[in-house]
Amino acid sequence: MSELRKDPLNQRWVIIAPSRGRYPWRQSTLPDVDDERLNPFIAGHEVYTPAEIWSARAAGTAPNTPGWTVRVVPNRFPALRVESDLAPRGVGVFDQMAGLGAHEVVVETPEAGLDWPDFTPAQLGTVLQAWRDRLRDLRRDVRLRYHAIYRCQGQPAGAAYPHALSHIVGLPIIPPAIEQLLTTAYAHFEAKERSIFADVLDQELREGDRVVAQTQHFAALTPYASRQPFELVVYPLRQMHDFTLLTEEEMADLAELLILLTGKLRDALATPAYQVHLFTAPSTAPRPGRVTVWRTLELDFRWRLEILPFLQASVGIEAATGCYINPVAPEEAAAYLRDINGIAP
Repeated sequence: MSELRKDPLNQRWVIIAPSRGRYPWRQSTLPDVDDERLNPFIAGHEVYTPAEIWSARAAGTAPNTPGWTVRVVPNRFPALRVESDLAPRGVGVFDQMAGLGAHEVVVETPEAGLDWPDFTPAQLGTVLQAWRDRLRDLRRDVRLRYHAIYRCQGQPAGAAYPHALSHIVGLPIIPPAIEQLLTTAYAHFEAKERSIFADVLDQELREGDRVVAQTQHFAALTPYASRQPFELVVYPLRQMHDFTLLTEEEMADLAELLILLTGKLRDALATPAYQVHLFTAPSTAPRPGRVTVWRTLELDFRWRLEILPFLQASVGIEAATGCYINPVAPEEAAAYLRDINGIAP
């Protein structure tokens, strides 16, 4: 059984999950993409995964059978379990609680060996729909305070299978890094009565040096203080604190943009490993006996999606100081990516 432990010195929470020691990333290489026997996520192998929670499938096909385009299943090796009780307790000076939470896997395609640049806009749009629908459903559990979505492409980025997967995690706490971001946004709004995200985005679009692409609804940038070469961040152009507020039109637009951006990275960097992180608003569902604290969340916060390539090994200064060293200026990276088509022939 997993548990959460809090470091009282830096306020960091760590998930202690012994069952994850059996996870396939323990192997030195990824399974062969052509060896279907080793891939539980392809069509026809539904019996090798837990029963699906959500799916987009052809009419007349039964759950947990072929005929799907995207499906969501519980993680076989969950870091957290929704069946747990929170059970917070003190252990001397330390804080500890049971491993309550949710851990789901979004199987983004029935085929192995594909990545977002290979997807059609309709396919990736269905993946985004799964994200949105599952976030909405998981938020019905008021014990869960924050939900994260992440995606690992390539073994250096943490992928365990040569298959397009993303992960949805629900936590009973708001992680300190997210809480700091929320607090910064709130303080900026209180002082200036406008969103810091809007201020940053307005300046970026006005200057243009770090803008990689812009659509009707979104802008993609290389962040001013990029941690890694060719790091990208996508913002909605309208004020939107919560990813689940996306309309169908916006999801279609976002799908096309993500295909373009990952295609640019593939062409520029020869199929790099990368991670995708979705940062959205925390759950605002009231809890008995608790006061709602994010009073201006809808006005001061804006969700964003990060794409973080893994092009260089982590160096000691990052772990020792928290400061990153980036050998490629984000302005140069943006200019380079703007000149690349990124669209598959």
